[in-house]
Amino acid sequence: MMRLECRELGARAGGTVLLDGVNLTFEAPALVGILGPNGAGKSTLLRCLAGYRRPDRGELLWGGRPLSSWTAAERGSVCGYCPQQFAPAWDYSVAEIVALGRDRNSVGARAVDETLREHGVEELSDRRWSQLSGGERARTMLAATLVTRPSLVLADEPGAALDMRHRLALLERLKRYAASALAVVVMHDIDLALRFCDRLVLLDGGRVVADEPASGLLHAPAFEAAFGLRLQAEQRRVDRDWVIGLG
Repeated sequence: MMRLECRELGARAGGTVLLDGVNLTFEAPALVGILGPNGAGKSTLLRCLAGYRRPDRGELLWGGRPLSSWTAAERGSVCGYCPQQFAPAWDYSVAEIVALGRDRNSVGARAVDETLREHGVEELSDRRWSQLSGGERARTMLAATLVTRPSLVLADEPGAALDMRHRLALLERLKRYAASALAVVVMHDIDLALRFCDRLVLLDGGRVVADEPASGLLHAPAFEAAFGLRLQAEQRRVDRDWVIGLG
């Protein structure tokens, strides 16, 4: 099972501190949500975890090995990374983009067909990237991320461009997937994070200010302080998909 460790992780951009002494351990199986206000360091942390950004200090370990000792091919064989934004070099079709994801681990063509069906993008397989809506692109990218069945999934706001129904479907899919893998997901949907994640990490100003089981984070004092809000929690009826507040 995959295990990630951050030890005193720090990152800067010029004079701005992005991450400041982050100590975290993630272990499969789990779906972990990373929450925090804008500028808290969420995307920076995820890029460091994926090996796409070298931290300025501290150490990252995958499976007990320093991440710096993993080759790009080794990382690609076990990790699927879904960025917040993706701009392909060519105007690939949906099937071609998912096949590019397959090349990380040399899985067969059957895996592409199965993944297209699982993610509900089979009917889009011949459509070009330029012809897709934001939501269709998001679904395609998640399919490309999961096509090799990686033991580690890192996703940066994968549901941001999706409507409510597809966001629910995406989290349900990730929840099922994380039953046998480690998925770390940057999220802004607090309600979905509380409902689906096993654990939530709250960042504020580049620091970890709360790290709780999902059921406990809403009541952590740092939660309201980080967002500058007073929150009201309501129980969702079991026969309803979403709670909408009116006032």
